[in-house]
Amino acid sequence: MTATGTFGLSSEARNLHWLLSNLVEEVPGVRSVAVVSSDGLLLLSSDPAQNTAPTAARRPEGPKGSSADLATIVSGIGSLTLGAARLMEGGAVKQTMVAMDEGSVFVMNISDGSLLGVHATPDCDMSVVAYHMALFVGRAGHVLTPELRSELRQSLEDAR
Repeated sequence: MTATGTFGLSSEARNLHWLLSNLVEEVPGVRSVAVVSSDGLLLLSSDPAQNTAPTAARRPEGPKGSSADLATIVSGIGSLTLGAARLMEGGAVKQTMVAMDEGSVFVMNISDGSLLGVHATPDCDMSVVAYHMALFVGRAGHVLTPELRSELRQSLEDAR
């Protein structure tokens, strides 16, 4: 993420962009990160292609690893685990982790149904990823208001 991608945004939105960039850059093994609203829309992404307008020379790439696809996966996992927690009367879902041969996906609730999703390498230290996700959630949860979610959605739409 570059500063030009955050030009014109509120200080809260720029802060979230900065927190997301730090999560990707500072945590070993993190491939991509997406913040998803309760209705499944991508709000914030570590994928630079999601934050810049497409050019004629650049076609949208396939589903492997893009933040838009991560957002879809995160939304689905979040919905599935929420339903499971209700059926099992297990209370609120704090975190979900899917370990695969070639990577891992982590999903953590932020606030009001918003979710943080991380796609990481198979050799990542899961406890370090979870710790940094919890830090992000703690810092982002209180500022992710309906107004800020709307601003983030609009900035992604404007960038396309």
